[in-house]
Amino acid sequence: MSFLRVRKQLVALVVVLGAAPVAAQAPSSDPTAALLQELIRANSSNPPGNERRVAEVLLSHFRTLGIDAKIIPTPDSTKGVFIARIKGDGSKRPVLIAAHEDVVGVEREKWSVDPFAGIEKDGHIYGRGAVDFKGGMAVFARAVMMLAEQKIPLARDVIFLGEADEEGGGGYSTAWLAREHWDEIDAEFALNEGGWIMKAPDGHVRYVSISTADKLSLPLKVTAHGTSTHASMPRPDNAIFGLSRAMAKISEYETPLTITPEQRQFFLTLAKTSKPPMSNYYRDLVGDDLQKAKAADAIVSKDPLMHSLVRNTIAPTLINGGFRVNVIPGSAEATINLRMIPGSDPAQLIATLKQVVADTGIQFSLNSPTYARNAPSPTTTDLYRALEKSAKAVFPGVEVTPYLFQAGTDAGAWRSKGVPVYGIYPYPIDDDELSRMHGNDEKVSIASLKQGTDLIYRTLVEVAGKR
Repeated sequence: MSFLRVRKQLVALVVVLGAAPVAAQAPSSDPTAALLQELIRANSSNPPGNERRVAEVLLSHFRTLGIDAKIIPTPDSTKGVFIARIKGDGSKRPVLIAAHEDVVGVEREKWSVDPFAGIEKDGHIYGRGAVDFKGGMAVFARAVMMLAEQKIPLARDVIFLGEADEEGGGGYSTAWLAREHWDEIDAEFALNEGGWIMKAPDGHVRYVSISTADKLSLPLKVTAHGTSTHASMPRPDNAIFGLSRAMAKISEYETPLTITPEQRQFFLTLAKTSKPPMSNYYRDLVGDDLQKAKAADAIVSKDPLMHSLVRNTIAPTLINGGFRVNVIPGSAEATINLRMIPGSDPAQLIATLKQVVADTGIQFSLNSPTYARNAPSPTTTDLYRALEKSAKAVFPGVEVTPYLFQAGTDAGAWRSKGVPVYGIYPYPIDDDELSRMHGNDEKVSIASLKQGTDLIYRTLVEVAGKR
């Protein structure tokens, strides 16, 4: 046997052995977990997205059950929007349940497993999107499919939507869908990603939060100007130094506490489900005593999530200045991501930042000068009440609270038209699992997927079923 032939056989063996763990692993015995594995394996990292892969997985499952389902094409053939509808008797307006098909990218070398293999290990499903948001998509989809499997009589249509371009900010997001196909997604109210079902260290569910609003994300550009010249002859009006001084001042500024009624209820819920001294801090944070609130803020805001929930936040994300090592540029700019609590005035915050910088040579401009100020969705709708009732049935004794989602979702397409939208990551997770979202070794427990499917199925039966 020649050396070349031996080498080829060894290479083939390595390839086979390397692929065996992924190919040989049987689907999970739990239907929701098994669907999640399929969705993870349909790599839809955005960019570029390739969301049609996910839409085709969903299409095969829904059509097998005889559910009216299709893929709405976009001008980009690799992107597809999935939509399915189970018809009710029309006595009530539809309920829509939505999940985005795309996921963020990965740093493969930092994962202990293949991020697109949907590995089942230690009672968890691992993979990109396990938490955000293919896990939610699997739960939502299975709950809708169960309506068909159980032949539940419906008073309203139930619409399931798989969205494109949520993570990548591309051109075929729900904003595009609302412009081009509003009749397909119009509903009385909608369910999306958002709030959390958080577990304590001992595994019990501490609380269920249902987001009724998202913080508004705005890109603020900060620009300094100076004289462009040779680097060997620096001048006092150096644009990079000017920008650096401005950014240093902004870094030392802390926005004030801004407590909405929804956030007050959320922190009072935290107080009820926490032990001293944190329970006292949570209560003081939203109380009427300003000195106690300030002292509590110093403790509570050590948690970046909690810090973001009680104020408008300022986060530099991009910086640009210069193009050659021996040229002093004529301008330098930074982009700051402002995250605004609903009801806040971005113009007022920008005016404050100008006072903080105290330099008339620094320019501030919003890249998106127009923005929507959508009011929080009410907690009095049938959908919110159904979520609340179902959560208390699945997790007896749990506290349920409205919540301001600290990040952004694609719910604006509906909220801007007056359609209430509620958000939930529909499975109990702990702090470790939350920290892996958009990170490495993202995972969700199979037990949580089962509980989440039960929660959403009960919710849909309650809000859409005939009585």
